[in-house]
Amino acid sequence: MQSYMAWEERFGTAIEAAKKIAADPAKALSVLYPKMMPVEGKKILNIMGSNGTKAVALALLGAAVTVADFSPENKRYALDLAGAAGVTIEYLVTDVLSLDGKTKAGSFDLAFAEMGILHYFTDLKPFMDIVYALLSANGEFILRDFHPVSTKLLSYRGSSAKVRKYKVDGDYFNTDLEERDVAYAKFLSDGEESAKVRLRKWNLGEIITATANAGFVIQSLEEEPNLSSDVFDKGIPKTFTLCAKKSDHLKK
Repeated sequence: MQSYMAWEERFGTAIEAAKKIAADPAKALSVLYPKMMPVEGKKILNIMGSNGTKAVALALLGAAVTVADFSPENKRYALDLAGAAGVTIEYLVTDVLSLDGKTKAGSFDLAFAEMGILHYFTDLKPFMDIVYALLSANGEFILRDFHPVSTKLLSYRGSSAKVRKYKVDGDYFNTDLEERDVAYAKFLSDGEESAKVRLRKWNLGEIITATANAGFVIQSLEEEPNLSSDVFDKGIPKTFTLCAKKSDHLKK
C-alpha cells in the first residue's frame, strides 16, 4: 500500500489527479510533449511509468499507451487514474528486462523513460537492447532524466532556496552502487519507514554510448536548467532530454 498512499499524498485521489491532468494533458507532459508530437494514433511504451500520470495524459491526447512497471500498487493507482479520466491504458507489471517475452518485437512507435529510470540498471546494454527491439522501424526513443552533474558531482545544503548552497564533493566517474530510499519515500507519512534500493548512477558519456551502441541514431541532446527557476542554482544543468531513432543498419 505504500506507493499508492504516497501517490495520493503527492497528487491527490485518482479523481482529483485526473481532473488536473484532463484540464491540460500537454502541460502534464512538460518538455516531453513537443518531442513526441503528434501523439494521436501512436503506440507508445511508457517504461517504468510508475503512477501513470504521463500515460493518462498521452491517452487523453489520443495515443495508445502501454506502461511497464514492477509495482502492483503503481498499477492500481494508474488504472484508477485512467478510469477517472475516462481513458484506457494497458499496464504490465513486469521487470522491464523481461518485456520481450510479454510484448511482440516492433510493437511501438515510440518508447520513453523519464526522471530516475536508468540508475536502477547495473548494465545499460540489456535495457537499451530491449527498448530497441520493441520499437517499430524508425521508432523513436526519448529519455529524460536527472543530469549526472547534479546527481553524481554536486550536493547541496539548506532547505530554503534563499540559503541553499551547492558543494562539489562527488565523483563523476564513480561506478559503485549507492543505497537510497525508494523514489516515493518523501511523500510517505512522517515516521513511516520506506523500502531501500541500490542505484548505479551513470554519467552522460556512458548513457549516450549505450544508446548509440544499441543501434539508435542520436537526434538531439538537450541539457536543461532547473525548470522551477530557483535562482540559487541558475546555470547548473538539472535534467537532460535525449531523443534517438531506431536504425537497423547501425545495430552492433
